[in-house]
Amino acid sequence: MLAVGRALMSDPTLLLLDEPSLGLAPAVIDTTYETFQRLHKEGLTLLLAEQSVDLALEVADHAHVLQVGRSVFSGKASELSSNPDVQRIYLGIG
Repeated sequence: MLAVGRALMSDPTLLLLDEPSLGLAPAVIDTTYETFQRLHKEGLTLLLAEQSVDLALEVADHAHVLQVGRSVFSGKASELSSNPDVQRIYLGIG
């Protein structure tokens, strides 16, 4: 969280984040992702590498789902979150 705060102090136009939810309490994760959504609406571009697919798809416009370094699904995040294969394999639904 400190690294994200330091990065935001430089008023970036692009913020690259690798596993921003790793090791955070659930309540902190919710707050963090709400902040990411607000920053994106304010014009900040975010590039997330996130293992929590459901979290990433909630804030993303576009997503690539990687498996062993290869893109197995790609498209609008809203379409991927409703894709039956993504739901079954990565979200544990169905």
